[in-house]
Amino acid sequence: MQFIVTKFGKPFTDAGFGNRFRKWCDEADLAQCSAYGLRKVAAVRLAEAGCSEREIMAITGHRTSRQVAYYTRSVNQKTLSNSAMDKIIAEENRNRSVPLSEAVEQSGTVSTPRTLKA
Repeated sequence: MQFIVTKFGKPFTDAGFGNRFRKWCDEADLAQCSAYGLRKVAAVRLAEAGCSEREIMAITGHRTSRQVAYYTRSVNQKTLSNSAMDKIIAEENRNRSVPLSEAVEQSGTVSTPRTLKA
């Protein structure tokens, strides 16, 4: 199903659409934009939102997951590194204990040293 067609009512070729999109961007003073760039941004944002490769392919029109993986690799790397660091921090916090003297002072409890009788 074609939503955008040429002035002749025919579907754009890949190259034809890229060229026409370039003209639309130039006419709108958006020289920094391109169809390729917007497609890449869409793939990255979908990956950041947690979409699967298949979901991303459905939106961007990529034909293989290999193409999508190229765009989402950095997102996956960032997600995995954040997850790894969270695990390290959780492990450090789990092994951390508060020295008894600090706990007593903070609670306001007065402790008197006991001596052991032999």
